[in-house]
Amino acid sequence: MKTTRRSWISSLGAGFGSAVLADLLATPQASAAGLRPVGTDMPAKAKHVISLFMTGGPSQLDMFDPKPSLVKYAGQRPDSVDLRTERKTGGLLPSQFAFKKYGRGGIDISELLPKLAECADDLCVVKSVYSLIANHEPGRNLYFTGSIISFRPSMGSWITYGLGTENQNLPAFVALSPGGGTLFSNSGFLPTKYQGTVINTSDSDPDKMIRYLRNKGMDDAEQRAQLDLLQSMNKSHENSFGQDSFLDGRIQSLEQAYRMQFTASDVFDIKKEPESVRLEYGDTPYGTGCLLARRLIEKGVRYVQVHYGPGQPWDDHKSLNKGLRERCPEMDKASAALIKDLKQRGLLDETVVVWGGEFGRTPVSEAGDGRDHNPYGFTMFMAGGGFKGGMAYGETDEFGFKAVVNPVSIHDVHATVLNQLGLNHEKLTYRYAGRDFRLTDVYGNVVKDIIA
Repeated sequence: MKTTRRSWISSLGAGFGSAVLADLLATPQASAAGLRPVGTDMPAKAKHVISLFMTGGPSQLDMFDPKPSLVKYAGQRPDSVDLRTERKTGGLLPSQFAFKKYGRGGIDISELLPKLAECADDLCVVKSVYSLIANHEPGRNLYFTGSIISFRPSMGSWITYGLGTENQNLPAFVALSPGGGTLFSNSGFLPTKYQGTVINTSDSDPDKMIRYLRNKGMDDAEQRAQLDLLQSMNKSHENSFGQDSFLDGRIQSLEQAYRMQFTASDVFDIKKEPESVRLEYGDTPYGTGCLLARRLIEKGVRYVQVHYGPGQPWDDHKSLNKGLRERCPEMDKASAALIKDLKQRGLLDETVVVWGGEFGRTPVSEAGDGRDHNPYGFTMFMAGGGFKGGMAYGETDEFGFKAVVNPVSIHDVHATVLNQLGLNHEKLTYRYAGRDFRLTDVYGNVVKDIIA
């Protein structure tokens, strides 16, 4: 005979005293609404963000920022390029790739990126980004959290803290990468319910992306009964010593995991997409990540990070040309497919797509055929979400080492993306350790010139 929920819980709770068990049974189950959408500070142009992150630092000089002077002065080392780098570097190193101008704004794009060139009128290419951090880890910390200090809240956590989510059955913040890992999905000092969920895109099978996605030992009712008991115990424990944000986060994550097993089986199954769509993105982990990003924001997920990895594949200290020829085709194909797909579905206007890395590369050579880290001036692009398409903004110097016209800091990028979501970066704060913190720290200006 099938055990009823009450008798099943009672049998599990036989070791508790009767008064304790009665208290557990009387405790209501945790609310399914972990993150409700909340208001904005101003009219929003966008509702979602997809961050395409090229781990290691892609070479802007070979993709978006051509410099004829590198050819003219090849092998020389003018004083203007004698900026501090991590490693010993040589003379000026010209790009081996041809550039053309594309779109109504005449954006410079190299032969490495023919698919993104087709999207030129949707791209806002910012050539004058700078961070001043030349090391990978602090550089990535700054890119994702606005601080070089580890374990500060990620941008995805700040955004979900400010806006909540539109789908209670999926995480509000998802990080997609082959190999998984923490990937700057940490909520830092924000409540743990704003932490990102990391999904391994090494395999396109949902059951391999998400461990224990399906419970093969219990049916839905039994799982619900088991979870209700566990949540009641957690609540009873919390009531004994007072509210605890970490325990609250665990309670909500358990609820979301229960609901997610039904929704995620569908959303993360890219085989449900037509073959023609899958071919557009390409059969690679990065292609899978870009396609999943579209599927997730289509379901109301607020913020999605797609990492090109694993490791630091864009860290081209040597064999630059070989590395770019190997990586760019799949990155170009999937990134362009995402932009086109979002546009075709009417989602690009409400989604900010951001492409970049923790820094760029130097115009001078390293190891003969490589480029060292360059935080002084590099390129990012935005698409959709109210950004002006078909334009390039800012400039680096004649050799491409340093931002000199309309410099844009990482804090400015954060402030501008938040602005497009209807969030004032100066008001999006959280009180911790006696002071108010924010994603942009005490910096950041909205770059109004690139907003439509």
